[in-house]
Amino acid sequence: MRLLHVVGARPNIPKLAPVYRAAAARRADQIVVHTGQHYDDALSASFFRDLELPPPDINLDVGSHTHAVQTARILERLEPIVVAEHPDWVVVYGDVNSTLAAVLVAAKLGVPSAHVEAGLRSGDRGMPEEINRIIADRLASRLFTPSRDADEILRREGEPEDKIVFAGNVMIDSVLHALPRARVLEPRWRGTDRPVVVTLHRPSNVDDPRRLAALAEALVAVSADRQVVFPAHPRTQERMRAGGVSMPGVTVIPPLGYLEMLALVDGAHAVITDSGGLQEETTVLGVPCFTVRATTERPVTVREGTNVIVRNPSEIPAGVRAARRRVNPPRPEGWDGRAGERVVAGLGVI
Repeated sequence: MRLLHVVGARPNIPKLAPVYRAAAARRADQIVVHTGQHYDDALSASFFRDLELPPPDINLDVGSHTHAVQTARILERLEPIVVAEHPDWVVVYGDVNSTLAAVLVAAKLGVPSAHVEAGLRSGDRGMPEEINRIIADRLASRLFTPSRDADEILRREGEPEDKIVFAGNVMIDSVLHALPRARVLEPRWRGTDRPVVVTLHRPSNVDDPRRLAALAEALVAVSADRQVVFPAHPRTQERMRAGGVSMPGVTVIPPLGYLEMLALVDGAHAVITDSGGLQEETTVLGVPCFTVRATTERPVTVREGTNVIVRNPSEIPAGVRAARRRVNPPRPEGWDGRAGERVVAGLGVI
């Protein structure tokens, strides 16, 4: 069987890794296409190395542009590759622009596609990722879900039962696979005490100068009690510069590779984020997570994990002060390190 995997942004790579390994163990023929949405070493190449994956077979080099330009370039550049490679499945991950573009290419060419991490919904169509999720799930031939609530969402949206396959969470496969190696690292940015780790990148947080200033004020207040380490996405750093936002006392650093970031989060007192993946990782690590958004597409992390939705940045300092790590945190169903194997079985790779 021939699988053509399409990834485009840093969070896709930990989702790809367990599926790629499980398919390789079954001697599947695999091609990895990187669309190049995140194309520098910290945002992409180091993740392949840290997750013990070979480099992508093909890079489309679409670069960083508007959503329309990125999607159009991926459509144009991916189509001839799918035609030439004749895959049995086009496999896509998560909710980025490459996910949407790849399932559209596959649908137009009549090639079966599989969406890994299907059925997640925040209910906020102002998020570009929400649009990508909805369209990808309508077009994909098979829908691999990370949690049972995602199954129910797809059923309510009218997806037939034979399209829906509960696989569990492939991101957690990568966490459990990499954790022993991460725990022997000494993160450069961790002091003698457990730090508070921050990531912020969503437009709702960083594109509004007043919102970004309120978040900065909250982080500075947190830093009065505890070290705050903020590996800032290049886009976030640009917004901070443009808005004249400063964070005295906060350690703002470039993005980290997968292993170093995992080590930092694993050793954290708490995490403040708007990332989907970190909501999941902190759940299995028992690290308190404060998600600075109005909604989450991963409600299982609130019901069964350590995640708290924080709408008002002013609530963050008190929440962080009161936070306590959980010992032996429960894991949601299917977050057991074998989701990649279930995806490959669901694709019929034997």
